[in-house]
Amino acid sequence: MRKHLKWILLPTAGLTLLAGCGQTAGTSSTASPSSASPSAAATSAASAKAASEPVELTFYYPVNVGGPVMKVIDSMTNKFMESHPNIKVKPVYTGNYGDNTIKIQSGIQAKQPPDIAVMMSTELYSMLDSNAIIPLDDFIAKDPSINVKDFYPAFVEDTQTGGKTYSLPFQRSTIVLYYNKQMFKEAGLDPEKPPKTWDDLIDYAKKLKRDGHAGLEIPGNDDSYWMLQLFALQNHTDPKVNLMSSDGKKVLFDQPENVEALQFWLDLSRKHKVMAEGIIDWATVPTDFIQGKTAMMVHTSGNLTNVKNNAKFDFGVAFPPMKKQFGSPTGGGNLYIFKDTEPKKQAAAWEFAKFMTEPEQAAQFSVGTGYVGVRKSAFDTETMKKYAASFPQALVARDQLEYAHAELSTHNHGKVSTALTNQIQAVLAGTIDPAGALKKAQEEAERALAPFNK
Repeated sequence: MRKHLKWILLPTAGLTLLAGCGQTAGTSSTASPSSASPSAAATSAASAKAASEPVELTFYYPVNVGGPVMKVIDSMTNKFMESHPNIKVKPVYTGNYGDNTIKIQSGIQAKQPPDIAVMMSTELYSMLDSNAIIPLDDFIAKDPSINVKDFYPAFVEDTQTGGKTYSLPFQRSTIVLYYNKQMFKEAGLDPEKPPKTWDDLIDYAKKLKRDGHAGLEIPGNDDSYWMLQLFALQNHTDPKVNLMSSDGKKVLFDQPENVEALQFWLDLSRKHKVMAEGIIDWATVPTDFIQGKTAMMVHTSGNLTNVKNNAKFDFGVAFPPMKKQFGSPTGGGNLYIFKDTEPKKQAAAWEFAKFMTEPEQAAQFSVGTGYVGVRKSAFDTETMKKYAASFPQALVARDQLEYAHAELSTHNHGKVSTALTNQIQAVLAGTIDPAGALKKAQEEAERALAPFNK
């Protein structure tokens, strides 16, 4: 599951992480982004040093989906070390995203962070508030081998703020609809025509709920805000409207369109009876789909390889059905380089980050895991061309990027996202109505963001 945690800066105790909810944040202070930037001279010197002196890097990464992610990461890391014999990289599997964040936070607090890590894209402002990461602009400016414009704009959106780039897209996803083609046939539905609208989704799910299986499943635990964001983006007519402002200082939870989106999600179970009532677990949904317990699921594209390798039936992948427009939040993790390390290690970490996002590596990672190839040129490689020809479902998430936007990301992200998650779960549990829930979430989030709006 995707755990979201609270980062709080305490004046006398340094950086403290609070898990769970219902705790009060202390006053936060935002570190100047420029203070984390290595000078141009230091960057150049460190790059030259990294090329000639042995360097050892610690690389933290999480695994949050089914599939052979660890095996793929190890293979890519070994390939990097073969071509960079002076750089030794130690990959450290750190659990899910929440476990990963806790381990990184502990390292930051002890001034012993990893040299490079995959963290959720949503942690950008938390990392800046703790002055933990360096901007990559000096490396990018001096490296003609990398073109940021080659990365899909929807993925770049959450790597940048204040005119600077702080991470590279790596382990990225969107939300897609998976459907069981065999069950479609049995229900009299065309297996090549998935539902396109919310009304279609209801109609299809009603017909598919038969023979003891559900018509649809949508996870509603720690990722509930991500799923609400999906429905909210689909219910707006302006593609620029998201759940938060672009500077991470304001949220727009209680807009009427978002209330309607949450009501639609609730109605799928309470009114239309096409899926189980209450909160469905993140990990349960793909397991149920693979085992034939549900005919459709809305879930991360990062589970594509897991479903491909384990489903014993023909399945389709499609854009999630829309209301007013197609839309999906992006998800997953980016590569961050940390501040409290030697310049030569930062330079070596840049070489590693660059390698891990090269077109061929991005293609290999996508094929091996189900995550989206983060660069346009990855889809021009023979690796991806062959894969897509034999498995066209792999192109759905890529094609959806035209309609995708950054996942909810703000300052004090843990408290803000938890405020929304808790209220969504209360709605799904039947203890509050959508309008009241989003009003409460808005008020709590505004309190959490108040220190950043003075």
